Amino acid sequence: MKRIMGLMVIALLAAGCATNSAIKEQIDPLASKITSMEQKQADLDAKLADISKKQDAQAADIQGLRGEMGQAQAAAQRAEDAANRAESAAEKSTKAFALGQKKGK
Repeated sequence: MKRIMGLMVIALLAAGCATNSAIKEQIDPLASKITSMEQKQADLDAKLADISKKQDAQAADIQGLRGEMGQAQAAAQRAEDAANRAESAAEKSTKAFALGQKKGK
């Protein structure tokens, strides 16, 4: 009985075993697909790195523009303050001139 069982197990194993060429036929297309997928992944990684560099450069540009905008706003405020002072001085000068004209008559 043990012999028959042993022979049956050997027969099943022998029938289930594949030859090297059969395995190679099944693995070769998978290996090609894996290689193709790895290449696509490498391409995507390179594109992602390029996009990341561009994003970093744009972020630096935006930061620089924000600084320049702040400087421009400060300069505009100083110009507005100077214009207000000039207007006030012009009003004082006009009043002083008018007083001088009245005293001179």
